[in-house]
Amino acid sequence: MTELRSAMADYFALRRALGFKLDRDEKLLAQFLDYLQARNTSRITVDHAVAWVNTARQASPGWLAFRMAVVRGFATYLHSIDPAIAEIPPPGLFPKRRQRAVPYLYSEAEIAALINAAAGLRYPLGVDTYQTLIGLLVVSGLRIGEAIRLDVGDLDLDRGVLVVRESKFGKSRLIPLHATTACALADYLHRRPLLPPRPPARTSALFISTAGTRLRYENVSVTFIKLTRRAGLRPRTGRCRPRLHDFRHSLAVRTLLQWCRDGGDVQARLPLLSAWLGHVDPKNTYWYLTAAPELLAEAARRLEWTVQPAAGDPS
Repeated sequence: MTELRSAMADYFALRRALGFKLDRDEKLLAQFLDYLQARNTSRITVDHAVAWVNTARQASPGWLAFRMAVVRGFATYLHSIDPAIAEIPPPGLFPKRRQRAVPYLYSEAEIAALINAAAGLRYPLGVDTYQTLIGLLVVSGLRIGEAIRLDVGDLDLDRGVLVVRESKFGKSRLIPLHATTACALADYLHRRPLLPPRPPARTSALFISTAGTRLRYENVSVTFIKLTRRAGLRPRTGRCRPRLHDFRHSLAVRTLLQWCRDGGDVQARLPLLSAWLGHVDPKNTYWYLTAAPELLAEAARRLEWTVQPAAGDPS
């Protein structure tokens, strides 16, 4: 197992040198190696890979497919070094059948309810942290991972911008802040050391936990689910439920709706929204045009207006 774990370290070092982050992949692959070790084997077989993937009971097809993809990638790497230590699971063992989630577009009342729900958290520092974090997600379009990776040094109050460093696909970008947002973040930084439980900050992170450490995605997700329940938010359909990522979707859709309604050229403006959101390919931004019924209705209204015949036109 020592050789396998050493090979895993080399594998991730190689892939990260190509620009991949792979934090989730590394965590899963370490669990797979623990699974093999518990069975006293250091050889990857298709049977072991399938059995480990299936230990994720009641998981979605997409998650099962992802788990297998993690093992298959590593097995392919090992097989190229020594075919005797790894069988490569064939593709298609766990088909994705993935359907993209329908964005849960938050209303102003729902956002207010979430922020009010955060007031019920146990510690004043937790209250302030989550209320400020939710507020920033609402107005910035940041991914939750980007927000919790922010350092204090990434906030430039003099210029009113946030620096998002080395995010998805290694891209960095600047996020301009409204004056009220900059003030809210500055106030949060001022209050942080004064709020119970007053932990010593053991991190450079902008948003800290009640232990004084950087927020962890897993803990933020659990807390957010609690807040949605307290706020009375419920899934609208099986594929449309409140998610942290949907603050980003809500900002994108609100922006596109505003552009549609002001009569401007939405297509010409889309690259601006792509750059703001940190999309590598503008086609990822085009997805929002079909992701929300409100946008489809607005697009239909504009189409009807543009093809309406002029008065007296027999057509």
